[in-house]
Amino acid sequence: MSKAESVDRIVCDACPVRCRIKLGAAGSCDRYANIEGILTRVDPIVVARRVAERDGPLVPFLQKDGWEGGLLHEEHSFLTGIGAGTTYPDYKPAPFIVASEHAGVDMVTVVTEGIFSYCGAKVKIDTDRHIGPEMAFVRCEGEPVGHVTTAEYGSQMLSLGGVRHLTGGSKREGVVTCNTLLALCNRERVELTVDGGSSLSIAAGQPPVIDGEREERMRVGCGSATIGMFAPAWKDLVDDVVVVDDHITGVLSEHEAGKALGMRPTGVYVRGRRSTPGRYFRVAEPGQGWGGTDITDPLAILGPFDAKVARPGQSLLMVSTTGEEAAFFVLDERLTPLPAPMPAALAATVQLISENCEPALCSVVFMGGAGGSLRAGVTRNPVHLTRSVRDSLVYVSCGGAPAYVWPGGGITFMVDICRMPQHAFGSVPTPALVAPIEFTMRFDDYTALGGHVEHVTRLDSIRTDSRMNAVDWSADNPWPFTQSHFARKKTP
Repeated sequence: MSKAESVDRIVCDACPVRCRIKLGAAGSCDRYANIEGILTRVDPIVVARRVAERDGPLVPFLQKDGWEGGLLHEEHSFLTGIGAGTTYPDYKPAPFIVASEHAGVDMVTVVTEGIFSYCGAKVKIDTDRHIGPEMAFVRCEGEPVGHVTTAEYGSQMLSLGGVRHLTGGSKREGVVTCNTLLALCNRERVELTVDGGSSLSIAAGQPPVIDGEREERMRVGCGSATIGMFAPAWKDLVDDVVVVDDHITGVLSEHEAGKALGMRPTGVYVRGRRSTPGRYFRVAEPGQGWGGTDITDPLAILGPFDAKVARPGQSLLMVSTTGEEAAFFVLDERLTPLPAPMPAALAATVQLISENCEPALCSVVFMGGAGGSLRAGVTRNPVHLTRSVRDSLVYVSCGGAPAYVWPGGGITFMVDICRMPQHAFGSVPTPALVAPIEFTMRFDDYTALGGHVEHVTRLDSIRTDSRMNAVDWSADNPWPFTQSHFARKKTP
């Protein structure tokens, strides 16, 4: 907080915009307000709390109605950066530098909210559908906010945000990009389009909607992997199986799995580029059809059967990598595959594929670079923090969720936003995102890296605050004070 310049207005120094805020009003970010002439952070400060059962597992603290005014118990409370406030203009110590004792070790957690111009989101969309060409622009409200990046196993990937979209384009592009990132990171649904591709409706932890169709499951594997997993189930039920896939289409009788089971050649001919036995690339173009291809008739990827090998009455199952599409054929006297009713036992194997497919979801990972204001808020010599993070002397978390720190220089980190409390992110109109971050370390290590030790306060001294709000500790997240590298003995 800072004192008012006058009764009516104060200048907010929490970000470079420097709003002049009227009495009783909030700044353009809605995070700071002029309350009785004092600049005040208005959102709740989030405290994550847990309860430890004696000699048993951790269970969450079941408080739903906010702060009750009690002291923070050091062993079971973690002050997150959500609502803490920022260190801008860079040189100020972090809003909270709290000391506590855990398992006999003196610890410090430096708590702040970072203003991130260098940030973005990596979005994983579980689907076989082709959403657009690699490197195609992804747009929101007509503005480019990112691009399609390399697809991963059973998922399409988006890279959204980044400093070039936030600050390197038009003002509207920056605003729309910031709003898109903020909505995604706060688990809200956003509507996107891909140049030359699909329309997308996505929200973290929810199924994607692609061109108006809700995805239900992601593929169990590529066509070859599907053959390898389910070959034993097919061995005595059908003469051959073709698993249609945009990337690697599998053929049971040619595949090593089929050979190992003694499957006979069937003379099937698959259009495409043969890789290794039973594995074919580019059997069709990417699309919305079978296995992420553009086909709706699976026979379109087959050529004439080899008359020297194939025989009338031979059976063939064609199936996609999710089991959502499947068809059964029998060769007639001219070795032409004709549709036939699928035997119940064979249909059960198709269902087995579906059972092994995980639910299709959207995953959002926030990625940012912890720059000057963050590091200066921790220590007077910022490179010491960078080196201590790299040496695993400092545990980095975001709203209590574990952060992955990239190797190499700087502190470039990623965090799964679904492991953070909801609505953990904010924004400022520079434009930039505001995200919580915490640095936890031993007290002696904090002293060694030149920390602001004169600003350290005990966690149990933080009493009732109308802005404090207690939330359950997520059982998916490790407790920050139990990291193995903190278990060294106290310095004498």
